[in-house]
Amino acid sequence: MTHNPELTPKFHPELTPSVEELEAQERRLVFKQFTHDDAWALGSLLVEMARERQAPVAVDIHRAGQQLFHAALPGSTPDNDAWIARKRRVVERYGSASYLVGARHRAKGTTFEESSRLNPDTYAAHGGSFPITVEGVGVIGAVTVSGLPQLQDHRFVVEALEHFLAER
Repeated sequence: MTHNPELTPKFHPELTPSVEELEAQERRLVFKQFTHDDAWALGSLLVEMARERQAPVAVDIHRAGQQLFHAALPGSTPDNDAWIARKRRVVERYGSASYLVGARHRAKGTTFEESSRLNPDTYAAHGGSFPITVEGVGVIGAVTVSGLPQLQDHRFVVEALEHFLAER
């Protein structure tokens, strides 16, 4: 399988988003509501984007403890489902994107694994899981992608959310 170089370029540290930029994404990417139909539409958008880019990812959307959408594209593996679960648990526990949680620890000169004291087989503060936040309610779920390097998983989800919310 060929990967689109535009999707999987080498990222330089100076291009890594700051904690402030990541927090701004969360403030901006908020839903007025999030229904089963929204989960289907958002999940379908992510699958369409992944197919266009030949990205070997798995996509998952959970709301209030219920899986509303899941797809595994060619090239993804059962490991991607395990990563999805670990990253999603970080969002559920901290109410923030999995990449942001990891970035906050790195900004303090440590790692999530060292300072959280949580089992790394259960929690992963790696990019790719983003909170589904509803205006006036708070975090109600997570949209998660796994299969690319962590920053690219994060950016992929953010791009889909930006597109999805712009259409609403």
